Amino acid sequence: MAHRSEIRFVLNGRDVSINDVGASQTLLDYLRLERRLTGTKEGCAEGDCGACTVLVGRLTYTGLTYAPVNACIRFLASVDGCHVVTVEYLSGPDGRLHPVQQAMIDHHGSQCGFCTPGFVMSLYALWMETPEPSEAQVETALQGNLCRCTGYEPIIRAAVAVSRYGSPASDHLNTERATVTTHLQALQDGKRVVSGPQNNLSILPADVDDFAECLLSHPDATIVAGATDVGLWVTKFLRSIGPAIFIGHLNDLKQVETQGNDLLIGAGASYTDCQDALSRHLPHLSAYWDRIAGWQVRNMGTVGGNIANGSPIGDTPPVLIALGAEITLRRGADRRTLPLEAFFVDYGKQDRQSGEFVETIRIPLPEPNQHHAAYKISKRRDEDISSVAVGINVSVTDGVITTCRLAFGGMAATPKRAAAAEQALVGQIWSEAAFDQAAAALPQDFSPLSDWRASSDYRMLSAQNLLRRFFLEHDAATAAPIQLASA
Repeated sequence: MAHRSEIRFVLNGRDVSINDVGASQTLLDYLRLERRLTGTKEGCAEGDCGACTVLVGRLTYTGLTYAPVNACIRFLASVDGCHVVTVEYLSGPDGRLHPVQQAMIDHHGSQCGFCTPGFVMSLYALWMETPEPSEAQVETALQGNLCRCTGYEPIIRAAVAVSRYGSPASDHLNTERATVTTHLQALQDGKRVVSGPQNNLSILPADVDDFAECLLSHPDATIVAGATDVGLWVTKFLRSIGPAIFIGHLNDLKQVETQGNDLLIGAGASYTDCQDALSRHLPHLSAYWDRIAGWQVRNMGTVGGNIANGSPIGDTPPVLIALGAEITLRRGADRRTLPLEAFFVDYGKQDRQSGEFVETIRIPLPEPNQHHAAYKISKRRDEDISSVAVGINVSVTDGVITTCRLAFGGMAATPKRAAAAEQALVGQIWSEAAFDQAAAALPQDFSPLSDWRASSDYRMLSAQNLLRRFFLEHDAATAAPIQLASA
């Protein structure tokens, strides 16, 4: 396999080519320390505050796509073949402020100013995508940006007003789109990239087959897709991740498509990549999906990564297990498929062999007699880790519960189905009493731990109440059905 050693990308309006890029070198450190682009700030260094927000444009099957991401946990090697846009690139040729920046000033959206560049970049991405956003769309776009000075009201006013200051049609990213697309296409040389010192090697496979080959050659390598978890290994725990195999550029791992009665998701598809298809085919996941981290993390983090790291508090495994999802694992040219719940063996242990990786996730589409729900309990409503997460899938025929899948996260060492609670429901008449019995059976399934996120008693009570909530939300006979999910 032909390869090269330099990382190549476009930074604002200039070409960049760098040799010897180690796996753990972050985009933020490069921007601030090497290029002195200090408008991009370092705040939390874990992808929570948004002060480091930049836009990264990459070529997809649908063309050039820009997304706001956290530069603090984005590794420099991963922007090979991309267009990186920082806040310094927003001003016009005459030095005038960008419409987003001017709106922030006029609506008093900035006070100390530290967080402001990150807000500007998130609002810039929103304005390019949705020039006339609703307040709800603005709030969703700003989930990953924290402000402790002005509060959000003036920032939201600025976001809603941006189009009065200019049109996206005349912005850099639109007027130069064809030129940048051609430029990035020229960087796609089909070569494997191997860069950095031997103890901190960065490897970017040429394609998925090459990825499988690389992992066989480096079975202990760290696989980096979105880096929303691995990034913290470096910034917070100062861990070495080399050699690291970066796969975020592999479009063949990002497919999201229907195949017969299934939804097929490539393991490298980000939460954002999946969102439209999930909202269309599995609408009960739409509001739940918006509560996974913030916009920047959803643009980077992948469904396959959330599964592969095996966290007992991962957001996606409980709801996917409830839907009956299966995953395909690949090792070299060999593949095997197993139910998602079987992948999680014990805390920190998954059914994955050396040199094997998660390639696809297959989700059966809902049938007419099925009722679904996805719930998340966390200390903050937005951009927070789950204390308890649950996916529910109940089939009802002629008023009788015929099948049931209840899957919980945060209740055990792995994401896990509630076998006793399921047994308490199957064969029962759809009724409040049946769900009370299922709630009473949950202690047979789980003995949750206490930690700083929630106590054992709180987790159990929350899980039991979520079963009752599901009944109230789906019971057609209730005089005034409670629809908390849409409140």
